[in-house]
Amino acid sequence: MTVIAFILRRCMLLVLVLIAVSVLTFAIVNVLPGDVATAVLGDMATPQMVEAVRERMGLGQPLPDRYFAWVAGILHGDFGRSLQHGQAIAPMLLGRLGNSAILGGITLAIAAPLSILLGVLAALRPGGVMDRVISGFAVGTHALPEYVIGLLAILAFSIWLPLLPGSSLMDPNENPLSRPEALILPIGVLVIGMLAIISQVTRVGMIQALASPYVRTATLKGLPRWKVVMKHALPNVLPPTVTEIGMYFGYVIGGLVVVETLFSYAGIGQMMTNAVSYRDIPTIQAGVLVVAAAYGIGNLCADVAALVLNPRLRG
Repeated sequence: MTVIAFILRRCMLLVLVLIAVSVLTFAIVNVLPGDVATAVLGDMATPQMVEAVRERMGLGQPLPDRYFAWVAGILHGDFGRSLQHGQAIAPMLLGRLGNSAILGGITLAIAAPLSILLGVLAALRPGGVMDRVISGFAVGTHALPEYVIGLLAILAFSIWLPLLPGSSLMDPNENPLSRPEALILPIGVLVIGMLAIISQVTRVGMIQALASPYVRTATLKGLPRWKVVMKHALPNVLPPTVTEIGMYFGYVIGGLVVVETLFSYAGIGQMMTNAVSYRDIPTIQAGVLVVAAAYGIGNLCADVAALVLNPRLRG
């Protein structure tokens, strides 16, 4: 019952966060100085073109009316029409979100267990060779932005060693899994980014757990080392690690702007980049709201998983 109440409270909090995000997003793109239609079309637009865009976006209506009309449309599944493509945003956004979900799901499936494994290995002998190698790799990769790692990957595996395609360019309606070779480099860049943080979170938690009295007691009882680590130490390390993984959920699903743009991957990140370049305000608003929802859902799932893994948190 406590878990259900917790989930309900978090869902209510998520709704409040999404309302705040919608208000801020709508205000930022509509209240800035200057005419929105002119900003969309540019300075060379004719008065007739500006007036047509103003009519399509409903800019003649009061700001609160426009906001509530936008929210009412979202609640009915209508995110508006794209100024760039001239089509409904909802189906376009759904397809792009599905492509990003495939990329993010594979990344999480690889990076989460691998990060935990590397963190545990590094913590078994703090200051040892394995710890230095893993921690050095984590610090080095964390210091490099995703686009630098991506460019190095393209240079190494697409130019020097032409083994993998340097671009994941495809039709947005195409199934990304039909070209698995085009997913390897973007997934690799994302996995490296997650390994850097999560492995170190696991390492710190495991070192603290291995130094705790209950682990020393289990060791003095003569239990095998692997059993002490897996049965007594790791369960206490997983909740904060899972929470950290949940923090990356929204990044992986909706914040792939750099990686998707770099590899021309038809996901929601690339769609938002193109929308910003074209000043497609309805698409920007819809994309930001979906990213915020993905981030909140990811954190909610991580917190629920932490409750399941650690019964002491349920109180």
